[in-house]
Amino acid sequence: MALPKWGGRRKGAGRPRKREHPGLLKPGVPHLRRPDFAARNPIHVTQRVQPGVGFLRSQLRAKIIEEALRAVGGRMRVVHYSIQGNHLHLIVEVESTQDLSRAMQALAIRIARRLNALAARKGAVFVDRYHAHALATRREVAHAVRYVLDNYRHHAREYLPPRWRDPLSSAAPREEAPVAAPRTWLLRVGWKLEPTPRRPAGDEP
Repeated sequence: MALPKWGGRRKGAGRPRKREHPGLLKPGVPHLRRPDFAARNPIHVTQRVQPGVGFLRSQLRAKIIEEALRAVGGRMRVVHYSIQGNHLHLIVEVESTQDLSRAMQALAIRIARRLNALAARKGAVFVDRYHAHALATRREVAHAVRYVLDNYRHHAREYLPPRWRDPLSSAAPREEAPVAAPRTWLLRVGWKLEPTPRRPAGDEP
């Protein structure tokens, strides 16, 4: 006699996937439990926006983002940032994975509401989850800081002078910049001990 089988893998089981909407980018970060990290490690966070939100480096959108970064405070210290055309880079300090999650949720809600209002649109602004990478060594932190501060130069196709500093990042020193002083040794001292990569010969000041 054939007995019924219980348990095991079966088609359609498990948490249902989010419904895909036409015109929206698919999530790039899987819904897995984020690994815990030590508070001494800075975090490099990247988050993309959906098509139709608009060019983030426009004056009004950049102002909205910088005001949101300035207001986040509390659980998360934004030490470095850069605003690109369709994504953000942040280097932050937090005490725990939970603090990072709550701070990023609050930041995303604040930015999304104002960007949607500006564009007279509704719906998702960010592409699902943010990507977060804990920086554990001096070299990792040095690479991340230089990558974030020079990100627009990396993406730009026009010529930029060697001493040019992106005004929509923490590379350009400004009193009103939405950044906090670092507390971790890696961001205060450690990354500066790593040698600066040499520029190509034609790119020297």
